[in-house]
Amino acid sequence: MTHPVIELAQALIQRESVTPEDAGCQALMNERLEKLGFNIESLFFTDTLNTWARKGDASPHFCFAGHTDVVPTGPEKNWQHPPFSALVKDGMLHGRGAADMKGSLAAMVVATERFIAKHPDHKGSISFLITSDEEGPFINGTTRVIDTLEARGEKIDLCLVGEPSSRDKLGDVVKNGRRGSLTGFLTVKGVQGHVAYPHLAQNPIHLAAPALTELSQTEWDQGNEFFPATSFQVSNINGGTGAGNVIPGELDIQFNFRFSTEVTYQQLQQRVVDIVEKHNLDYELSWIVNGLPFLTDHGPLVDATVHAIKQVTGRDTALETTGGTSDGRFIAQTGAKVIELGPRNETIHKVNECVSTDDLIQLADIYEIILEQLLT
Repeated sequence: MTHPVIELAQALIQRESVTPEDAGCQALMNERLEKLGFNIESLFFTDTLNTWARKGDASPHFCFAGHTDVVPTGPEKNWQHPPFSALVKDGMLHGRGAADMKGSLAAMVVATERFIAKHPDHKGSISFLITSDEEGPFINGTTRVIDTLEARGEKIDLCLVGEPSSRDKLGDVVKNGRRGSLTGFLTVKGVQGHVAYPHLAQNPIHLAAPALTELSQTEWDQGNEFFPATSFQVSNINGGTGAGNVIPGELDIQFNFRFSTEVTYQQLQQRVVDIVEKHNLDYELSWIVNGLPFLTDHGPLVDATVHAIKQVTGRDTALETTGGTSDGRFIAQTGAKVIELGPRNETIHKVNECVSTDDLIQLADIYEIILEQLLT
C-alpha cells in the first residue's frame, strides 16, 4: 500500500541496523526533519550514532524519543519473509524493527510534518532524540545525549517514547512509568574438597541455600496504585568444577530486583546485606543499578495522550508500569514527564516480527493530535 507512514517505515526497515549499527536510518529521518526547520546534531560516542534534532527553543519542550537499532534476526531461514524486505502483505508490514520501533519512528516524523504544515507558528519547541544503542548495552546512546544536554542547560519538559506499548489493540496500554532494575552479583566462599570427605571442606551451595530461601520469600514492599510489588529473582547460579566428586570452593549467584517507587535501591541493597550477614556467610557482593523507577501521573502529557487515543481509536487506555526498562528512564531522571506509546508488542524480538499497517497510520494520527493538544 502507499501511505507516507508505511513508505518511511519500509525504508527504515530495509536498512539493516542491527545494534549498535544505524545503517543510515537517522540520516533518512534527519533529511525530512531538516526540511521542517529542525537543527540537526549528530552525536557519535564510541560505536553509537545518536541524533539530537530540535526546532525552536521555547517552552514547553516536547521530545519524541526512540531508537533505530534492532535486535539480531536469528536464522533467516526461519522467517516467512526476508527480515529486511519490509514486505506488506494482508495488511501487515513484515520485518525486523517493524514494531520495535521503526514503525513508531515513521509515525513520529510524518505526524510532525503534518503538524508543522498546519501550525507553522506553534508554541513551544519539538525535538527528536534518536539512538542506535537501545537494544545493546545502552552506554553510548540516550544516556550520553542527556549528559550533553544537561551540560549546556537544555531541558526536556515532555517526552513520548515510541516503544511498542500496546497489548491487544493499538493504544489499549500506555506506559506512564517503569520499574527500577537492580542487579546483584553475590559470591559465597567455601572450602573445596572431596565429596567423600565433607568434614574437610565447606560447601558454599549448602551454606548459601538458607539465605537464598529467605531472599526469595521476603516481601520487599506491597507496591502502590501504579506499581506492582517489588520482585526478587535469581537469574544465574554457578558453582563447581564440573566434576561429580568435588565440593566447590565458591558459588556465584546473580539476581535481579524490579522495584517500585515504594523502596530505594539503597534500601534493597542494605536488606540483602543484612540477610546475607545474618547467615554468617563469607561473601563478596557487587551491584549494577540498571535504572531507577519513574512515574508520570495525570497531567498535560498523559491527558493529551489518553484524549488522542480515544479520538482516533474510540477506546479507553490503561496506564501501566509493567514490563522491562526502556530509555525513558534516562530522560525521566532529568525531571521530564515521560510516557511510552507505540504499536502492539506481540511480535517484538521474535521471528516474523510484523505490525498492522492500519495501526501505524492511526499511530501517526494519535501523535499528531498529541502535538496539537500540547503545542497549540
